[in-house]
Amino acid sequence: MVARAALLIHGAWQGAWSWDAFIPPFAALGWGCHAVDLPENGQPGAGPGRASLETYVAHCASHLDGRTILIAHSGAGVIASQLAEDHPDKVAGVVYLAGMMLPSGVAFEDLLRDLPPEENISKGIGPHLVWSEDGQFSTVPIQAALDIFLHDCPPAAARRAAESLRPQRETGRQLRARLTAERHGRVPRLYVEALHDRSVVLDVQRRMQRLSPGAASLTMETGHVPQLARPETLARRLGEALAALG
Repeated sequence: MVARAALLIHGAWQGAWSWDAFIPPFAALGWGCHAVDLPENGQPGAGPGRASLETYVAHCASHLDGRTILIAHSGAGVIASQLAEDHPDKVAGVVYLAGMMLPSGVAFEDLLRDLPPEENISKGIGPHLVWSEDGQFSTVPIQAALDIFLHDCPPAAARRAAESLRPQRETGRQLRARLTAERHGRVPRLYVEALHDRSVVLDVQRRMQRLSPGAASLTMETGHVPQLARPETLARRLGEALAALG
């Protein structure tokens, strides 16, 4: 793959800081990295509707510099999919890092609702969220973040990450991309499985891959945040996988 520019898109409750451990080893491999802060993310009192798929995609699009690889963590997978649909000539590939690689018009909550009851699916972070009085924002308690998201990360780094999580507006979390085979479908995709993920559990990760076929894949022996749990290994393996896609 020719492109050596990477746009890093964080998931819910996070910010650009969530890539801090990953950027140095990936940049050392020759990648130019830019981590975005999604607009209005984690800011109670922000204007209604400002956190949305449309505003997120527009913000990310403003940072596309030529042909760019998108690396999207968790819920940012939906944003990356829509960005590839809207700008297929600028997006050289999409990496879904334990991410939500979903079919057109499907939200993550739809996927969980449609799973057969016999499948052993964890509810992830959902039962632990604390909600604002108006129900528009959710917050992840520190201990829940440590247990569900960061259980295999270095303890000091995990604590810093858990304390850095911000309130998330629901309009920026329940997202549905609208995708076509002609645009999004021609962009190469790579799915990074996190084998010990307690948030987007492995069964769900593999169901998404079945529902959105055509992506290459690699596996990481980590929980939900490979970029913090094993940043050097992730950088090396991503560099190898992206070279193979090209």
